[in-house]
Amino acid sequence: KMKIVLVGTGKIGRVTCKNLVDYLGTRNILLINRTESTAQELASEMGLMSAPLERLGAELRTADIILVSTNSPEPVVLEEHLANAGKKLIIDISVPCNVSEGAQRLPDVSFVDVDTLSKIKDETLQKRSAEVPKALAIIEEHVAEFGEWCAMRKHVPVLKEVKSKLLGLPIAAGVFGQVAESANKEERAQKVINSLATKMRTENALGCQYIQAINDFIA
Repeated sequence: KMKIVLVGTGKIGRVTCKNLVDYLGTRNILLINRTESTAQELASEMGLMSAPLERLGAELRTADIILVSTNSPEPVVLEEHLANAGKKLIIDISVPCNVSEGAQRLPDVSFVDVDTLSKIKDETLQKRSAEVPKALAIIEEHVAEFGEWCAMRKHVPVLKEVKSKLLGLPIAAGVFGQVAESANKEERAQKVINSLATKMRTENALGCQYIQAINDFIA
């Protein structure tokens, strides 16, 4: 289970902490702040752990992920804190950067700062923007399909009436062979109605379609 240490529990640190809990679903987070009571208060509120600033070095050495959101004018995470302490992911959202250059360059440290995050965000936005035309085309296709469906709904009463009339037409003996006449008549009528519906949709002409349907039915 990875250990996360959040250094700095000011305004940005609080938001970061809540996002970690909400999105990662973990409580294995240790809070450290220059004012210890601030870290203790947030830890109590979120069900997390806290430690005094004096334990910063020891806690950083055992951490897997380190988030830094302090507002110190000087780096607070130093090379000596992390040297030979194993692999670490450090995300520094402080301005200015609060992780020393020596700590950033350690071979086992993967370092991400605000500029890197901004670049990732911009690249992500560009990728999403490139997908917008595809999304709009899909939406347009579905809107067109919905429009066709709505247009056809107004023909439903006519189609039902035509089918009813077709089923009421007398058919000469032997037209359906030896198979049950009612089943064949229903099947034949439905095929005619399907064809009629297609013509209504594609040709948008109603006047002559009924006569054509009768001809198709009895042909």
